[in-house]
Amino acid sequence: MREALQGAGLWDEVEDRLDRPGAGLSGGQQQRLCIARALAVDPEVLLMDEPCSALDPMATLKVEDLIGRLKERVTVVIVTHNMQQAARVADTTVFMLDGGLVEVGETEKIFMNPDDERTEQYVSGKFG
Repeated sequence: MREALQGAGLWDEVEDRLDRPGAGLSGGQQQRLCIARALAVDPEVLLMDEPCSALDPMATLKVEDLIGRLKERVTVVIVTHNMQQAARVADTTVFMLDGGLVEVGETEKIFMNPDDERTEQYVSGKFG
């Protein structure tokens, strides 16, 4: 438990209240608690669906920093509609549209010089 909470960057914030329900934690802490629970089984891949949805900017920063540390030891797949977040945390970006794969590439290339016009339109905010 301690290792998972440390891995999620949460141990120092909760070590003195391990006997209390997780519902008493802030939204960002609850999100990192969910990540700690996933890390407890030592996964090879961690799938995060909108990991910072409804979080304030400071909590989002903590989760994004955590993602940066986690991707050194586990493959992290993030589903997000937040283009800025994808640009900040992803090494590789996949753009999908209407359930189909449009483009895959290094994040910088996808955002700066995509091969497909639909990708360019989406990342530039022309639709979506």
